[in-house]
Formats: sequence, C-alpha cells, structure tokens
Amino acid sequence: MKRYNTGHEKLDRKIVERNRRIHMKDLCFKLTSLIPPHHLNSSQNDTNSQGMQSRQHQLDEAGTYIKLLEKRVEELKARRAALAMGNHDGTDNDSNTSTRIKLPVVELRECLGSSLEVVLITGLKKNFAISEVIGVIEDEGAVVVSASFSAVGDKVFHTLHAQVKLCRLGVDTAKVCQRLKELVR
Repeated sequence: MKRYNTGHEKLDRKIVERNRRIHMKDLCFKLTSLIPPHHLNSSQNDTNSQGMQSRQHQLDEAGTYIKLLEKRVEELKARRAALAMGNHDGTDNDSNTSTRIKLPVVELRECLGSSLEVVLITGLKKNFAISEVIGVIEDEGAVVVSASFSAVGDKVFHTLHAQVKLCRLGVDTAKVCQRLKELVR
C-alpha cells in the first residue's frame, strides 16, 4: 500500500530547513563578531547595495584572519623555543650576528582596536610589584583584564591584557611605555 505525503510532512521539512538557515546565520554572525573591525573593513569592494558585506566575503575575511593568527602563534612558538633552548643570555642564535637583548624590555601593542597587550621581560633579580604596573596602566585610562607570567631560565616574562575604558579617548601608549620603563628600571 502506497503512502502519500501529507502537507504536514512537507511543512515539517520547511520548518527544519528554516531553523537550519537561522542557525547558520547566527553562527556566521558570531564568527564575524570575533574579527576585529579594522580587519573586517579592510576591503569594502565586495559589498551589496545595503552597504553590508556578503556572507561569503565575511567568511573569507574570517579565514584570512584565522590564518594570520596561526602565523603569529607559530612565530611566537619559534621565539619561545629559541629562548628556551639555552638561549638565556638574550642572544638570538637564528641570525648570523648575535644580538643582545638589554633587560628589562617593555613592549606595548594595540590589539583589536580598544585593547592593549603589555609585555615585560625582566631578570629574576629585578624586583617590582605587578600591582604598580597595573596601577600605571589604569592611571592612563585602561583596565587590566588578565595578567600572567612565566620564568624561562633567568628571565621572567610578564604579559598583561587591558581594555581601554573610553574608546573615544584612547590611551597614550607612548606615555604608558615611558612610565613602565621608569618603573621596572
């Protein structure tokens, strides 16, 4: 005996497909929300008439950004491995000429528009309170959201991530860097 498709089964498939499309749209939105705006808006050539980027372009940009992050991770792993390989005196064995890193090192990077990454490299014998570093960052208009450290050989690597309190005002990174250099020296 043949069974005929009812309108109810057809309606169920339509609902399942609509829910799948809504779910995929939500996932694409979540993915593009994780990409920094300055990277996502780097090329506006593939925009539709409403001024919004096509979903395909957004996915392409997400893929490009992920590849950039992977490359950055590999570079940092290589740098870490070079430092951990008995390279405790601050020389770079990968280059033809030895370069000596003068400690302490203070690096500031602006990341993702309104966030900062502060990297401090000091010797084991250098004493300073991390609360003083956090105080300097907060005095200049940012809030520290995470801090970590690791000791490799005779060096201590401190990494702090901060968010700018007021995006329109920003943070004077040169001033923060100068104050941190004075603090750790």
